Amino acid sequence: MTGFLLRAVIAAFGLWLASTWVEGITLRDPMTLLISALLLGIVNAFVRPIAVVLTFPITMVTLGLFLLVVNAGMLLLVAKIIPGFDIAGFWPAFWAAVIISITGWIGSWLIGSKGLDRLTGR
Repeated sequence: MTGFLLRAVIAAFGLWLASTWVEGITLRDPMTLLISALLLGIVNAFVRPIAVVLTFPITMVTLGLFLLVVNAGMLLLVAKIIPGFDIAGFWPAFWAAVIISITGWIGSWLIGSKGLDRLTGR
């Protein structure tokens, strides 16, 4: 549970960075940011694996780059569900997915697979 919450905080940070750096992404308030990050974590845990399996052939042809399109689709899905979280189109969602992916990679490197592995020395 701690690992999920840490990843949600990292996703919230990435989402905040994306809303700051990418035109076309708006978050109404900090609560919308937190709810969107939690829902993004849930969507990535349940819906994204199905999308990844269904798009496996095109992902292989594009050497994995199509996963950024899948991630953008997950962001667009969350934006459709959460009021106050708006994305102007595909390209803002795509660049936001890039930013969120990079912050997620960095966060995963810092906290490890089980959460805070690198910081606690376990």
